Amino acid sequence: MRGWAIQNAELWVRDYEIDGLRLDAVHTVQDDSDRHVLAELAERVHAVHPGALVISEMGPPDFRPLEEWGHDAMWLDSLHHALHVALTGEQDGYYADFDGSMSGIAAELSRPEGSRIVACAQNHDQVGNRAVGDRLPPAKRRVAAAVVLFSLCTPLLFQGEEYGETAPFQYFTDHSDPFIASATREGRRREFAHFAGFSGDVPDPQDAVTFERSRLEPAAPEELYVRLLRLRKELPRALEISVDEAARTLELRRGRATLRADFANETVELDA
Repeated sequence: MRGWAIQNAELWVRDYEIDGLRLDAVHTVQDDSDRHVLAELAERVHAVHPGALVISEMGPPDFRPLEEWGHDAMWLDSLHHALHVALTGEQDGYYADFDGSMSGIAAELSRPEGSRIVACAQNHDQVGNRAVGDRLPPAKRRVAAAVVLFSLCTPLLFQGEEYGETAPFQYFTDHSDPFIASATREGRRREFAHFAGFSGDVPDPQDAVTFERSRLEPAAPEELYVRLLRLRKELPRALEISVDEAARTLELRRGRATLRADFANETVELDA
C-alpha cells in the first residue's frame, strides 16, 4: 500500500505533468517506520519532477511537513480560525481554542514559516462543512480577506470570494447506495445538533436542490482584492504589527503600505 500511494503521486507529476500535489489531512496519516511515508513521497515526487510542489493540509499547528518531511508548504487553519472567531464570536467545535483577540491574530501572522503557510479567509472545508454552507457576510469577508492577503502567508481564495459570491457552498452528495445516502443525511444532522452557531435545518445532501443552490455566478473581482494582490508582488517580506485590544483594531505595515483592519466596525483601510 505504501508503494502504491507513492507511485500514484509520481504518476501524476510524471505522466500527467501536474505541477503540484495537495495532500489531504496529513495529521491523520500514522506511520511509525524509520522513514515516514509522506517524507518518502515528497522526496520521490521531487526526484521525478524537481519543480513540482508538495503541499500538505495540516489541522493542528504541527510543522513536521516543513521541518521533517521536505514538503514545500502546508495549509494551516489557525489564522482562519482566529479571524473567524474575532469576526463572528462563534466558538463551537474547532473554534473552541480561539478567543477572538487581536493578539491571537497577530501571533498567527507572526509565524516564522511565512509564505510556506497557505492561509485563507474561507475555503471549501470552512464553508462547505458548515450546516448550511453559508459564507462570511460581505463586511466580515473583506476584513478577513484583507488581513490574509496582506500577510506573509501564501493566500488561498475560495471560489468566488474575490467578487463577493453570495451562493452558499452546501454539502452535497450523489450516493447510489440507499444505506450510505441515509447514513450521510443522519450523520450531517447529528454533527450539528449541539452547535449553537449552526442552528436551523441541515440541507439534505442527496437533494439535487442542495447542489443547485451552490452554483456560482462569476463577476469581476472587487478592487480591494486586485490592489492587495498587486501589492504582494511589490512589498518587502517583512511585517510590522500593532494591535489595540480595546478598540479591536489591527494595523499591519509592509514597507510603504499600511493596512488598518477594524474588527469592531468591520472596515478596512489600505494606504499604499
